[in-house]
Parts: sequence; C-alpha cells; structure tokens
Amino acid sequence: MDRIGTALRGENPTVLRRLTSGFAVIGDVQFLPRYSVLLVDEPDVQRLSDLPKAKRLSFLSDMDQLGEAVERACRRLDPAFRRVNLEILGNTDPFLHAHVWPRFEWEPADVVGAPVWLYPRERWSDEQFRLGPQHAVLREAIGSELDQLRSMAHRRQ
Repeated sequence: MDRIGTALRGENPTVLRRLTSGFAVIGDVQFLPRYSVLLVDEPDVQRLSDLPKAKRLSFLSDMDQLGEAVERACRRLDPAFRRVNLEILGNTDPFLHAHVWPRFEWEPADVVGAPVWLYPRERWSDEQFRLGPQHAVLREAIGSELDQLRSMAHRRQ
C-alpha cells in the first residue's frame, strides 16, 4: 500500500491530520488503543538523516506533537495510562515514519515493561484489534487533541 502517496492525494483513510512535515495517522492495529504513526510527506525519504536539517527538526517537532496528543487523549480516556513511547525504527517499511505507542497499567505483566514488538504475533493479526469504524472515538480524541495543541501554538506566536 502506498501510505504516503495516498495521504498526499487525500485518499488514505488512516490520516488524522496533516502536520507540518507529514501526516498523523492512526495505527493499523489497536491492541494498545490510540497507537498512532507519523508519516513523512516525502515518499522517497527513508531515514531522518535524508532530510535537510530544518525539515528534520520539523519532523521531530511533529513527532513530539503527535506524542503529546496521544498522551492527552489517553489521560482523558483511560485512568490506567502510563506513558507514550516514541520510536523511529525503519526496519520494515522503506519510508521515514515514527511510532507513537501508548502504554497502560492493564497490559500483560510479561510485556508491560518491554518493547511493544515483544507482544505475541497473534495480537498483531487478531481481527478484534484491526483498525475499523469501531475506532472512530479514538480517531476523534487524537484529532481534537492535535487541533487544540496547534491552536495553543498559534496563540503563543
């Protein structure tokens, strides 16, 4: 799937908001509710170091903003929210993207303190966690937090 191309054309259904350097999207799997991803808006960029310094800093700022929006949405909706993990890995998909993983107290004891990638494979493919219409509330929560953060930033300028 051409995630960035479809986002640029307005055809990617996972897009939550257009940010300065890319797109905030909701994750394909939601076993950790409100999992999100920041996609760079240049499909040929594979690494953070491929970007000019100003765009690199913009991408990191957008990652921070999406992380804060997910954190705020999680705090509001789940009292067991613990923290947000931010990751730029690039081991599988050939384009720059950043993962925003919320973490919760209710996670299984064997993975709660471990990287999310150690969750059992079946969690990643289980239909109950696949992104769908049932996640509209999650989408709205993150989107409205992004809007509020951007509005606050504009007022400070």
